[in-house]
Amino acid sequence: MIKKITLIGSGNVAHNLGKAFVLNGFEVVEVYSRTKANAIALADKLDAKYTNNLSEINEESGLYVIATTDNSIEEIAKQLKLKSHFIVHTSGSVSIDVFENKFSHFGSFYPLQTFTKSHQADFKEIPICLEGNNEKNLELLKGLASKLSTKTVELTSAQRQKLHLSAVFVSNFANYMQVIGEELCEEQQVDFDLLRPLIKEVFEKNQKGKAIDNQTGPALRGDSFTMNKHLGLLKDKKELHQLYKLLSDMIQNK
Repeated sequence: MIKKITLIGSGNVAHNLGKAFVLNGFEVVEVYSRTKANAIALADKLDAKYTNNLSEINEESGLYVIATTDNSIEEIAKQLKLKSHFIVHTSGSVSIDVFENKFSHFGSFYPLQTFTKSHQADFKEIPICLEGNNEKNLELLKGLASKLSTKTVELTSAQRQKLHLSAVFVSNFANYMQVIGEELCEEQQVDFDLLRPLIKEVFEKNQKGKAIDNQTGPALRGDSFTMNKHLGLLKDKKELHQLYKLLSDMIQNK
């Protein structure tokens, strides 16, 4: 059973995950960040030790969680002198093969949510996607995850990577569509709040059924008159003009 955890990273995921561990009875022994001030800031919140030197990381933890940017995971793994210890990363897009031949025990612990330091997420409703390099390690991760969340699922690296891609579309890209909407409203001094009931309705419907069954709009109707009007309004915005046409074509082809 895992009781002591070391966090490698001090960003949004590390902040939320570290607090969730502590709130659920686990001890965060140490926090690593290459920036000393960041390591200290998070360690203070978790009543943990800190370091900004990978070679000085403790060897007493039952699990070492790499919660950093995806492109730094491999380099960190190369520097860790913890071959016989249990290492996981929190990435949605990196295979656990990144740990192959470096550690005896490894896997992934991927909480599927968007995180910020200023808001502590409620992990009870967050799916945690797990993978271990063997059945014993997977079971250890399941035991840990079940203390944090009611929704744990075993996924292969390939499945997790496709899920992460899906998350980018439904979260990051969907959010950016609202950024575009805000800017278009601001241009005509229209209150964006007028769109909030519509945004709420769309996402609430998709909680109850398949998104494809809830698709509406001029593209679905084949309403070329309205679409041409919209394209005319975007004639001076080349990228948005192309985006509108591409999305409309995809909806019609679907």
